Amino acid sequence: MLKKVIRIFKDKELRNKIIFVAVMMVIFRILSHIPIPIVDYTKLKDLFERNQLLGFLSLFTGGGMENFSLVMLGVGPYITASIIMQLLTMIFPNLKEIYQESGEEGRQKFNQLTRYLTVPLAALQGYSMIFLLRSQGIIGVLSTFELAAAISSVAAGTVFLMWIGELISEKKIGNGVSLIIFAGIVTGLPAVAQQTLMTIEGKFLEVVAMIVLSLVVVLSVVFITEAQRNIPVSYARRIRGGKTYGGVSTFLPLRVNSAGMIPIIFAMSLILFPGIIASFFVYNENQQIASTAVYVRDLFQNQTFYGSLYFILVFLFTYFYTSIVFDPKNVAENLQKHGGFVPDIRPGNSTAEYLGKVLNRITFVGALFLGLIAVLPFIAQAMTNVTTMAIGGASVLIVVGVVLDSIRQIDSQLTMRDYDEI
Repeated sequence: MLKKVIRIFKDKELRNKIIFVAVMMVIFRILSHIPIPIVDYTKLKDLFERNQLLGFLSLFTGGGMENFSLVMLGVGPYITASIIMQLLTMIFPNLKEIYQESGEEGRQKFNQLTRYLTVPLAALQGYSMIFLLRSQGIIGVLSTFELAAAISSVAAGTVFLMWIGELISEKKIGNGVSLIIFAGIVTGLPAVAQQTLMTIEGKFLEVVAMIVLSLVVVLSVVFITEAQRNIPVSYARRIRGGKTYGGVSTFLPLRVNSAGMIPIIFAMSLILFPGIIASFFVYNENQQIASTAVYVRDLFQNQTFYGSLYFILVFLFTYFYTSIVFDPKNVAENLQKHGGFVPDIRPGNSTAEYLGKVLNRITFVGALFLGLIAVLPFIAQAMTNVTTMAIGGASVLIVVGVVLDSIRQIDSQLTMRDYDEI
């Protein structure tokens, strides 16, 4: 490991790429501490301490939301736009053709549409956050100009982070958007860990339980993230112009967790929506509306109900998103076009049915795993009686996934340099 680190920093080009990524992360952290001066920060801090869901969301922005900074939304709107665009490929065949069949040019056009969609989503989410804080008395009455300036600043911050993320991705050291989320989580963990340690001070069993649970979570995340089912694929031997092609055997990797973090993010966005909307109407003059809003708010603050619904949504969205990113019929057709086949399985529809059957089985394990990871904080609290657990399953999944992806990309670049030197 030490030799690999030395090799990385001896390579000037690779070293400069890592320094560039580090500088971008520093810029992100600086922006997360530049506030928009329209709020009462004492009341804002109190709100995030009382509301566990808002505190969880702030963790993903490195405290940017809690500071009401220029990048308070992080890259959330961009991720939402990406999810919406991928869902739209199921509705509009032309969009699916651009995404899957038009090559690099089509992907660039698809990404450009995603960027365009990010801007209104960032403005809408910024307005929703301002409206929420105003309903809590944290923001006073704003003029039209002040409101427009605040929304524009928040949207611009998201667009700037999106641009930084794409610059990082071009360096091939890791996915830029994932690294920004990673930086937000890592910088927020020390404060959460300190609060947790203060809570469990003097409680030996709770400390042991937290350490053991942390190790189990990290190991299981690494195992599931790397786990895959290899489907054997053979290619028929073809003779053209006196030359022989094909006749080789390889495999088609089907990942246990093909959906990554998307189901958790999607489910989180959906499950937060009713509670946030209800909080807008808690103090409504109409008593019936106010009482209904209080009931909905309290229902979604109930950990048993919230955790159960969260698990179910993550489980269902895992299957849903996997069906988007992996189409067995399309894969079977491509194999058949290139003379490939799965041994003992007829090409075409039979191969598609076989791949679909295998994918459904391994996705069940992935969906179950993601569901458990999503509700891990609730399980941890029940096991340790600590309400400020620093263990967030979703956070661990992102951190481990980003680290593994970055290591793979760096290893790939080192391998390419080894070939160049031969």
